Amino acid sequence: MTDLRYPIGKFNFAGELSSPVRARLIEQIAEAPTKLRAAVAGLSAAQLDTPYRPGGWTVRQLVHHVPESHMNAYIRFKLALTEAEPLIKPYREDLWAQLPDVRDTPIELSLSLLDSLHRRWVIVLSGIEAAAWARTFRHPELGVMTLDHTLALYAWHGRHHVAHITALRQRMGDAWS
Repeated sequence: MTDLRYPIGKFNFAGELSSPVRARLIEQIAEAPTKLRAAVAGLSAAQLDTPYRPGGWTVRQLVHHVPESHMNAYIRFKLALTEAEPLIKPYREDLWAQLPDVRDTPIELSLSLLDSLHRRWVIVLSGIEAAAWARTFRHPELGVMTLDHTLALYAWHGRHHVAHITALRQRMGDAWS
């Protein structure tokens, strides 16, 4: 049986990225908002409130989580590009997912936020010079992270959560038609 937590597999980083691989990952980040929007298209409120797996977040929580997470990533990139190994602040995504803005905000606000955020982020990413991809920030729990590693992680992150939703839709099949 497939692990429903990791529909595209766990994140794996092999090391420094080549320029063509970076370009492909930046394209995945550029495509993430459209893919997330397509994944939730036509879902009812009840479907949005369905967990993607037993004990997992609802589709609604996933939709709000992605821009929250990616905003943090965007800021981490900017900090690493402008400071010497800045210490970043992690956040409790599990608790953020329980806040009223996740429960009560229409998903369109987060989908629109993701559109705008990713447009800005792709501009930053596309302008990073080759040597700057080795710049770092320090995560209190994960240690020192390069921009290469962070790019690969967040390209995976967007695909990962879209796959949570598309896999749920496939499993639900006709029950959701």
